[in-house]
Amino acid sequence: MKFTCLSKGGGFHFPSCHILNICGFRILFDVPLDLSALTIFSPVPNDFDNLDEENCCCLESDKHRTPEKTAPNARNLVYAEPCYKTVKNLHLWNASFIDVVLISSPMGMLGLPYLTRMKGFSAKIYVTEATAKLGKLMMEDLVSSHMEYKRFYGDKESVCPQGMKFEELDQLLPTLKEIALGKDGEDLGGWMPLYSAVDVNDCLQKVQTLKYLEETCYNGTLIIKAVSSGAEIGACNWGINSPKGDIAFITSSIFLSGHAMDFDYHALKGNDLIIYSDFNFMHAMDDLDNGFNSAPVTDSIRSLASADISEERDKLAFVCSCAVDSVKNGGSVLIPIDRLGLILQLLEEISTALDYSNMKVPIYFISSVAKELLAFTNVIPEWLCTERQEKLFSGEPSMNWQEPCVVFCPNWSLRLGPVVHLLQRWCIDRNSLLVLENGIDAQLALSPYKPMEMKVLQCSFFSGISLNKVQPLLKILQPKIVAFPKDLRRISFQESTPFSILHYSENETLAIPNLKSSELEIPMELATQFHFKKLKQEHINVTRVKGELLVSNGKHQLISETKQSDQEKCRPVLCWGSPSTDTLLAALSERGISGTVEGDTVDLEGENVSVVHVHEPNRACIKIGVAITVVTTADEDLAGRISDAIYSVLDNA
Repeated sequence: MKFTCLSKGGGFHFPSCHILNICGFRILFDVPLDLSALTIFSPVPNDFDNLDEENCCCLESDKHRTPEKTAPNARNLVYAEPCYKTVKNLHLWNASFIDVVLISSPMGMLGLPYLTRMKGFSAKIYVTEATAKLGKLMMEDLVSSHMEYKRFYGDKESVCPQGMKFEELDQLLPTLKEIALGKDGEDLGGWMPLYSAVDVNDCLQKVQTLKYLEETCYNGTLIIKAVSSGAEIGACNWGINSPKGDIAFITSSIFLSGHAMDFDYHALKGNDLIIYSDFNFMHAMDDLDNGFNSAPVTDSIRSLASADISEERDKLAFVCSCAVDSVKNGGSVLIPIDRLGLILQLLEEISTALDYSNMKVPIYFISSVAKELLAFTNVIPEWLCTERQEKLFSGEPSMNWQEPCVVFCPNWSLRLGPVVHLLQRWCIDRNSLLVLENGIDAQLALSPYKPMEMKVLQCSFFSGISLNKVQPLLKILQPKIVAFPKDLRRISFQESTPFSILHYSENETLAIPNLKSSELEIPMELATQFHFKKLKQEHINVTRVKGELLVSNGKHQLISETKQSDQEKCRPVLCWGSPSTDTLLAALSERGISGTVEGDTVDLEGENVSVVHVHEPNRACIKIGVAITVVTTADEDLAGRISDAIYSVLDNA
């Protein structure tokens, strides 16, 4: 079994990406896009007619600036139809060699159309029903929002960094250059023009949806099931049962979620291997030095999550209070968030807070797929009542637009869709409020909208397991082996930890030891027919068997054949090995046959052979080679007795 980390990702919005090779099958986990990389491009300008030639060029060249000390501004960005940053290491793999794709969240689905349109791709794609629906809507909204770039720039091709000249790339500010090229300069090949609506539809035709805990069998060998992770509506961890061992894949998870089904740990208990892939800790590495092991060891997930629940509620309450304050001062509130669960949660909280303050302020949800998205919430009974849904606005702006207001919209990169126009409208209003999620460079993201008078509130909402909860969680799950990111080497586990720990790093293949020995189910009526013989040299018992080997639901089974032909019943004895001359002479003597050894000679093919000459009761010659023994005699009875002597000194069945 081998495991390769293709990308550590960048938190909830850019999930990690891996490939697992098990039982001869390659399983790909998630195909995300790094939408935060869009910040190197300029949004469609609000007043392009007033921009001069120098400001509108693809890249600005300023001999007098010092790149290391220059902060990003609108003039430094790339003015062109953008490309999108994919997982660069995934392009190194032949798509036709991938057998299974497992999608863990809607964000992990955004790059899937690039993969499904590749030549030779034929993998089975598994995703939960809710993730498939949300992923579809997000991809359609991305394509729709991108069309504004196409309409603005016309038929010009989108600008990918690999299409730029070295001199142009060199003129990028260090911050932008690192996003475009990566720290090691190897990210250049990961940029791709955006896929089309046709690509999205073709991709969705190849997806097979699952319910939580619904088992599906791949190729009779792998049993795959999705398990709720709590991170988002439809998001999941994965359980894989195979003849080589039982595996749990844990990605971004929340123990007790305020908007999705809770983390299902029961289905993850007692596995042979846990692949831990929650990289949200990368944004909180200081926790390693500040009480990482402070979480008490407990057998209850609810106990582990209690502090997180309280902290998350406090964050939501603070966001609501800031939103109400802005509206009271005559400002509007803009919340560009792509998580449906968080949108629904904030919507309910803000709506309740406004009602409590006796403020009649409209709440809008502006998106090209808003109607479909709101219709989807109707199948989730624990969410919005009819009264709350009626407060939402979906579709194009109408005559009843009213300010101040609260607006929810997608595209948290601040480069696409309605968020661009609303920011351009409200950025100079000091009473208005912009709510951003962590995980994006706020200074770079807001650079096209400066001077910025609008208040900005950047929040970190829970999207993964806190570092100090990892060890207590593993104690509850009780795996045999845990594969951890190498970044977690600094975690000090207790000496009595009952599991082994392996560490993996990006773009390196980790060899995982055998998790369990292979098992073969044999029916009783077939097992009673076995006649074992012990090999003299290898100390192994062997038998001959006639049957059919089947693999079904991850189990190997040997099925007996009920009928045998007469020819099969009289099958010859199979022998292997090479008889020694001394042992053979003794066996011949027991049967009344005398002979002498001539010694080693070389035959016509240049191989060494030993020759035994038989004198009594008749003449015969025995040539013993490495792979064959030849008996030559005119006496048929003597030939049979010599053959019997040879069989007696060889391993046979």
